[in-house]
Amino acid sequence: MNQRLLICTDLDRTLIPNGPQPESEGARERFKQLCASETVLLAYVSGRDQSLVRDAIADYSLPQPDYVIGDVGTSLYHVDTPDDWSHQANWDEHISQDWRGRSHQDLKQLFADIPGLRLQEEAKQNRFKLSYYVSPDQAHQPILDEMGLRLQREKVAASLVWSVDETVNMGLLDVLPERATKYHAIDFLRQSLGYTLNETVFSGDSGNDMEVLISPIPAVLVANAQPEVRQKAQQLVDEKGNGDSLYMAKGSFMAMNGNYSAGILEGAAHYYPQLISRLFDE
Repeated sequence: MNQRLLICTDLDRTLIPNGPQPESEGARERFKQLCASETVLLAYVSGRDQSLVRDAIADYSLPQPDYVIGDVGTSLYHVDTPDDWSHQANWDEHISQDWRGRSHQDLKQLFADIPGLRLQEEAKQNRFKLSYYVSPDQAHQPILDEMGLRLQREKVAASLVWSVDETVNMGLLDVLPERATKYHAIDFLRQSLGYTLNETVFSGDSGNDMEVLISPIPAVLVANAQPEVRQKAQQLVDEKGNGDSLYMAKGSFMAMNGNYSAGILEGAAHYYPQLISRLFDE
């Protein structure tokens, strides 16, 4: 019986080689070959909105996904064809309960007087995503603590997702419904499609992938991840006892360096060796 597989992958600096580290020659082509297999379902999981995901697919000649989880987990689309993306309203209904009727504008006002927060552009905001820039030179934990206290007082269930865009040296902070994270969106998609944990793999590179990386979902941290992300991921999986569900790519698989799509393939080979060997030994 063929091994079926749901591949969920972050885009920027995971599948897309837009970080400072080099990409292995032929890695993306091999990833396309894997995704062309009829046993694989592909979902992109990104902080990008629909328009920017479409741009990434075109600019980097990425394989067309079957699903897209966008806006850091606050939107879910089924990709019927490259031009026909169906917004999944059942996901909106699922996460809307967390903010207890509060709007995007309500939460923006709640945090308006906190120094160090700078709103991101309007195109990077949506109904369930309130996004800020924070200088990487500023201590971000006190900001997160203060925001958490205010949310608790308002009885709003929210996730505060911190990451750093190393390409522009800028801190990124997203306020999301508690269940509107990459992890919850992947788990929602996995269960709605009838895939088990052992038929799923996720790949990521940064802090906003952390909740998935340390979860029971089999996950891959690509080799180009920042050292502090690798250290924190290892610490957290050790604490949670999920060490078997996190693989850290290190290179050498098929003579590739483990960065970006090479790391995705290396991790997939770790978890599903029969599928990968059958595909690439043909």
